[in-house]
Amino acid sequence: MIQRRVAKKDPDAIDFLGDLYFHERLGLQKDMQKAIDLWTEAAELGSIGALYNIGVAYYHGEGVQENRVKAYEFYTKAAMQGHAVSRYNLGCHEGQKWNYDRAVRHLLISAKIGHKDSVEFIKKAFMGGMATKEQYAEALKGYQGAVEEMKSHDRDEAKRLGYAIRLG
Repeated sequence: MIQRRVAKKDPDAIDFLGDLYFHERLGLQKDMQKAIDLWTEAAELGSIGALYNIGVAYYHGEGVQENRVKAYEFYTKAAMQGHAVSRYNLGCHEGQKWNYDRAVRHLLISAKIGHKDSVEFIKKAFMGGMATKEQYAEALKGYQGAVEEMKSHDRDEAKRLGYAIRLG
């Protein structure tokens, strides 16, 4: 089934196949170059997840030479299209550079699209005096709203199935 979708240039299927090669799942041997090639194709076809995956590869030097600048370029591209974890990574990066205003702005966006770790980061920033009480409240409210918006039985089932496939 996945091969048919890949043949039809479905960006999500191509991204998923890249994940399978990366994580050595469903009987496929680990092939980092194949994963990178698939993610690159998927990204060119519009897959936000593939942009994130390429960013992770550059960040850790997996299948490509480690390059944090390129990693953050890919995270930025994915974040600008609504990828919560990429936005969170950008927030963490800004925090490491002591740019707490920028970090909190990224993390607020990530929290509002449902990324729990962003709320925790802002909470710690608030406790350390790097974020305001209002920002923490905004992050918490935004996160709770996103979680409510995403609730559905079908979505939960699809998520469980996806995890089962990814974990083999």
